[in-house]
Amino acid sequence: MKRVFLIVLDSVGIGEMPDAAEYGDAGSNTVRAVASDPHFSMPNMGKLGFFNIDGMQAGEKEKEPAGAFARMTEVSKGKDTTIGHWEIAGVISEAPLPTYPEGFPQELLDAFSEKTGRGVLCNRPYSGTDVIRDYGEEHMKTGKLIVYTSADSVFQVAAHEEIVPVETLYEYCRAAREMLTGEHGVGRVIARPFAGEPGSFARTSRRHDFSLVPPEVTMPDQLKEAGYSVLSVGKIIDIFAEKGFTDYVRTAGNAEGIDRTLEYMKKDFTGLCFTNLVDYDMLYGHRNDVEGYAKALTYFDKRLPELMSGLGDEDILMITADHGCDPSTPSTDHSREYTPLVIYGRPVRAGVNHGTRESFADIAATILAYFGVPQKCAGSAIDIFY
Repeated sequence: MKRVFLIVLDSVGIGEMPDAAEYGDAGSNTVRAVASDPHFSMPNMGKLGFFNIDGMQAGEKEKEPAGAFARMTEVSKGKDTTIGHWEIAGVISEAPLPTYPEGFPQELLDAFSEKTGRGVLCNRPYSGTDVIRDYGEEHMKTGKLIVYTSADSVFQVAAHEEIVPVETLYEYCRAAREMLTGEHGVGRVIARPFAGEPGSFARTSRRHDFSLVPPEVTMPDQLKEAGYSVLSVGKIIDIFAEKGFTDYVRTAGNAEGIDRTLEYMKKDFTGLCFTNLVDYDMLYGHRNDVEGYAKALTYFDKRLPELMSGLGDEDILMITADHGCDPSTPSTDHSREYTPLVIYGRPVRAGVNHGTRESFADIAATILAYFGVPQKCAGSAIDIFY
């Protein structure tokens, strides 16, 4: 019973890529920044070879790593969640998804208002917590939707659950998704429900992402077509527009994401379990919270032995990331960084440094090779097996 458990530590970058300055990210190094905090401790990842990765500027190297490891290079043009995950799944994006640093064109907002029957507030790049603080009360008084963006390719719609029921907000976002195509084909339309009273608004857990469909065949598509189980934990199912998966569970944070992955480990299936742990990015990276980020990585490391002990004889654990989000820089946006890849399991040759890989897509190629599925997507398989 072959299984691969692929876990994406969202935004855990390990140092600037050569073109980082073109993205405004010169000097960014998420793990180095977080490792400077006294709450940072990742001995279990260290034992697998995490700190042995090329260019790593944190931790102490392990003399005899129990895993294999590599530094992953993003080839795609971008540094956002969608493009990063697509590349992990074997799709290279030759052009960046559109972003709107000055807000969305008025004609788009007019079309959105016509579809929803509601006006629009904000229309600027904004912090998700700040935007409900600054526009939430006006939204409640007028019924207008709070539309905002970020440095990512996103069209975000925030609404109070007592003013706009969550299912209605989802309908509005589906309408926006149908509208935002072609040159305005943003990576994600995101529903951002919130609750509470003025002065104490808080986002609820019922966020929902409506993503573009990947433009080419992905590794999950190929596994599903070949008859394997393809399971999603967290927002993976949304990033791939619900395409290529046989089962899924959405989660409210890292702890639940780990719990759900462990539950899948206890089930009999052959195929892939693809997990995203989002808190590093959403709660800490974008809020420049070095301490919170450090504690979150430490928490993952403490639970890593549970994941390792849940592996069967033919199971493989792969841990990687989709971009950086250095919480120590003035920017609150993603950063253009290399990402780690740590691989563990009985079929894996331990202690091997596979250097700096040319693309995140090598992960997709390696997984397909393990299952013997002829590769139709990008990437070169890593020689990790005995």
